[in-house]
Amino acid sequence: MGSDISAWRPAVPGIVEVLHARFTDHAYPAHTHDAWTLLLVDAGTVTYGLDHREHGAPPASVTLLPPHVPHDGRNATAEGFRKRVLYLDTSVLGADLIGAAVDHPAFADPALRLRVHQLHGALHGGDEWEAESRLALIRDRVRTHLTRRAPSAPDAEPGLARALRDLLDAHVTDGLTLADAATRLAARPERLVRAFTREFGLPPHRYLTGRRIDLARRLLLDGVPPSQVAPAVGFYDQSHLTRHFRRMLGTPPSTYARSGVPRRTPSATGHRG
Repeated sequence: MGSDISAWRPAVPGIVEVLHARFTDHAYPAHTHDAWTLLLVDAGTVTYGLDHREHGAPPASVTLLPPHVPHDGRNATAEGFRKRVLYLDTSVLGADLIGAAVDHPAFADPALRLRVHQLHGALHGGDEWEAESRLALIRDRVRTHLTRRAPSAPDAEPGLARALRDLLDAHVTDGLTLADAATRLAARPERLVRAFTREFGLPPHRYLTGRRIDLARRLLLDGVPPSQVAPAVGFYDQSHLTRHFRRMLGTPPSTYARSGVPRRTPSATGHRG
């Protein structure tokens, strides 16, 4: 039996577990989860039974299996399949949506699939603020599918956006989460993300990363080693800092720190009598 599995628990509220797996001939027996299962198939096709009905999960779709409902799963192609799974706490999607998910467990929605893919990237890179922001927008879009309501255009909320910016500015280096910000500002996380992005032209996680990079630059030019700079400005570790630093400035922190040229004061010239 060929398989390759990677699983971990991220420090992101609402995400119980992340699973990346490749199987060639494994078949899941009927089972249930106490969490929502948000599934991307990257290669091959998976077929599964959910509540006595057969379904398929091709690579172009996003599959959502509700908690406490029996399902199985098996490979539908000779080469096997690769999948990425997010197990979401019931606080993310409520029990009131289980019936709708049983009736319609798959979404042919390229924008949703891209957002889930981006969330996996953020989780793999340890970017917790980005992961929280992307999860909030995914939750909103999934609820739109399951409730069959048309998405409404968000109203401009400059006051809320500026309040979030002030909060981020006051907590650049510490452990403020999107959930904390939502509680403090009495607004749902997805509302905060949309208001901020609409007002300032970039999502809050990208704004926060930029502020942290600014602080990192100053510390590096003051001679602080990159390994000490990363935790000092709020990054998980040095590789986390390096990835974002290189993306923003095109060079790693160590090279940036060595790039400074000491300024010399020109010597005075003249005749002495």
